[in-house]
Amino acid sequence: GLIFIDNSTIKPASARFIAEQLKKKGVLALDAPVSGGDIGAKNGTLTIMVGGDAQALEKALPVFQAMGKTITHVGEAGAGQVAKAANQIMVAAQMVAMGELLVFAKKAGVDPQKVVEAIKAGAAQCWTLDVKPPRLFDGNRNPGFKAHMQLKDLNIVLDTAREYGIPISATNENTKLFSSMVEQGMGNLDNSAVVGVIEKLAGIGILD
Repeated sequence: GLIFIDNSTIKPASARFIAEQLKKKGVLALDAPVSGGDIGAKNGTLTIMVGGDAQALEKALPVFQAMGKTITHVGEAGAGQVAKAANQIMVAAQMVAMGELLVFAKKAGVDPQKVVEAIKAGAAQCWTLDVKPPRLFDGNRNPGFKAHMQLKDLNIVLDTAREYGIPISATNENTKLFSSMVEQGMGNLDNSAVVGVIEKLAGIGILD
């Protein structure tokens, strides 16, 4: 039978609705959002989070293996979107935290590049600290993953959190920063350029 694969990032409730409607027509649906950015897409090393029928995933596995390196069956329909929303909670938090630490160091009179070197080999080590600061220090805020897409995904998180009554206060605050980015005309910049909002609030740039 037919298998419908949706790699977009949408609300889990929408993914469940699509799966229910397609099932009535004899079509199996897999919600399979991805993570890994433009680099992962170009290299075929995306992380793919799959919700839906396990046997359908097994049949479609060659398609997924052409796109991604890590393919995880998370659960039933909509589960892939829940995993992607959880991923975006972490991504946004890391981008904001990185922006804050860079501006914090600069405003306190310490070279932010040296601070990154000092901390990224310790407990703060993460993909974000490895990849994003070098670009920012070169003055490169081009996407990557655009800030307005980050905001769209965060609004999905907030909607889903309201649906289940989940408190996510930190994500609420991070969403406000990305919303401010878009309002200030920075929505087409990389999501790491959220540092620009923090720079304006602090009255100093990391390259000043």
